[in-house]
This record gives sequence, C-alpha cells and structure tokens, in this order.
Amino acid sequence: MTVTAPERTRAAAPRTGMPRRGVALAAGLAAVVVAAALSLAFGSRTVSLDDIATGLTAWIGGSVADGIGAIAVQERIPRTVLALVAGAALAVSGAVMQAITRNPIADPGILGVNTGASLFVVCGIAFLGISNVFQYLGLALIGGALAALFVYVVGSVGPGGATPIKLALAGAATTAALSSLVSAVLLPRAAAMNDFRFWQVGGVGGASWGSMAAVVPFLALAVVVAFVLSSSLNALALGDDVASGLGVRVGATRAIAATAGVVLCAGVTALAGPIAFVGLMVPHAVRLVAGPDQRWLLPLSALGGAVLLTLADTAGRVIGSPGEVEAGILTAFLGAPVLVAIARRTRMKAL
Repeated sequence: MTVTAPERTRAAAPRTGMPRRGVALAAGLAAVVVAAALSLAFGSRTVSLDDIATGLTAWIGGSVADGIGAIAVQERIPRTVLALVAGAALAVSGAVMQAITRNPIADPGILGVNTGASLFVVCGIAFLGISNVFQYLGLALIGGALAALFVYVVGSVGPGGATPIKLALAGAATTAALSSLVSAVLLPRAAAMNDFRFWQVGGVGGASWGSMAAVVPFLALAVVVAFVLSSSLNALALGDDVASGLGVRVGATRAIAATAGVVLCAGVTALAGPIAFVGLMVPHAVRLVAGPDQRWLLPLSALGGAVLLTLADTAGRVIGSPGEVEAGILTAFLGAPVLVAIARRTRMKAL
C-alpha cells in the first residue's frame, strides 16, 4: 500500500500516550484559570472572591464596580489579559525557533530577537517621536528580524555551522551589546525613564486595551500559522533530507515558521518590552510531559507560557508591594539556571 506524504509526516512524529496528553491539556486549561484568578486577587491590595466576582461582572456589563476591592480587580484585568497573551506568544515562539533550528536552547531572548526589537522601538521613541502602536510593531519586527539574522550568520561562521552552543554565545553577545545601546539611549532621558523602564527588563504593567487590540490580531495569525505548520515541523526534526523525502518544502516551511516566530516575539516586545526565557523554559517542561510532537507541544506551550508569565507578574507585585518587580526580572531569574542546565546537558550529549 502506498503511503502519502502527509501520512508519512504524521507517522514521523513521535507518539506518547493520548491520555497523558489529554490530562496535560486539561491541567493546562485549569492552570490558566487559576493563574488569572490569582493575578486578579493579589497585588498591592489583596481582594476576596466576592470582589473578583463583582469586579468581573461590572467589567462585563461595562460599568464601574462599587468598592475598592472590586475596582482594583477591574484595574488588573488588562494586565492579566496581556500577561496571558504575551506568555502564550513567547512560549510558542520559543518552541517554533527550537524546531526550525533543531537547537534546544533557541529562545527569542537568547537569540537577541527581543533586544533587537526593543532597541528599534526605543530609538524610534527617542529620535523619531513615534507613539502609535503600529509604529512600535513595525520597528519591533524590523529590529527582531535583523537581530535574528545577525545572530544566525555569526553563529554559522566556522566549522560545524550553526551549533547550539555557537548560536547561544552569538545571541548572548548580541543581546549584551544591544542592551547596552538601549541603556545608552534611555539614560540621558531621565524624565522618560519611568515610562520606558519596561523596555529594558520587560513587564505588563503598561497594558492597555487599545494597544492590545492593535497587536493581538497579528499574534493570533502567527500562532495559527505555527499550528498549521506543526506536522511539517515534526518532519524537520528528522533532518532536511528526510523532511524533503516526506514531501515537506523545507526552505519555505523554515522561512514561514521563522517569520511567525519573529512576529510573535516582536509583537510582545512592542506591548511589554523584552521578556526573556519564557520561550526557553516552557517548551522544555512541556516535552517532559507530552513529548516532542509539535501538534501537542505548541498548544500546551501556549498554555504553559500564559501561566508562567501571569504568575511571574503576580509574584512581582506581591514581592515588590507597594511597588512591583517587573515580570521580566523574575523570568530571567528563573530562566538562567534552566539555560545552564540545558547547555550542560547538550554538551554532555555532544561528547
């Protein structure tokens, strides 16, 4: 019997038990609800379940809630939504980048994409006077794409091509250099530092419905593209020659997937600044539960990323009360040891 290319591609995807994946999906959805509830409940003021219900009901009805606690809930809704959306987008972006490069430590932050996007937006604000969210998005896309291309070219120089360690080192050096440039642009403008501080570390405190409405459609489209390419990404994991034999257009698939990954991280950077390590940690944690099949890895990573960033933002508000610790600081604090562990594991496998 002749096996068609799509059937061979599906067959190429490693399988784990469906019940375990179903349980993981249900647990992920439940965790998203819990994380959102915690984000609404905790901050400089802790509110009750009644306040959450009152605040949500009033918000849905388009009115202002009664009571300080319910009003606090209403004020936290935009940043909670942004944390969920940004976390999901970053996790999917990281999973896609790891798939197309076959690099276990690929991540928008590590590869310099976030910082490149941030630098272009900051320069646009400082020197061009931009203020429109579409201008933010356009500059973020250009900066993120150029940074990713530069890191890949530098990491490909020398014997062995673009190895995981070389890409990580090139990305770390590029990120450090671009971060210094961001600081150089912002520091002389002390009056604006408070407004622009999330362009250095990343955070969701500046959430607004207008900016999200402008950017979220692009993020949704990029996520859909990534999901559609999931079977082809499974084939890429077997190598370019095998993927071509399975009927996958390797060059087009890699280019489209890379574009989707850059759009995801650049869109988040335009909204919340450069938040690193979400795209590194979440896909690795999901693989331990659901395996490497991209058809499950991508949606589960989206759920895991939403939970991680929302909890990081909530913890930052609790730890820094009455102020806050930006979510990007906490994700970096958690992600640095994970990066070291993955790099050591990758090096041990290479020996």
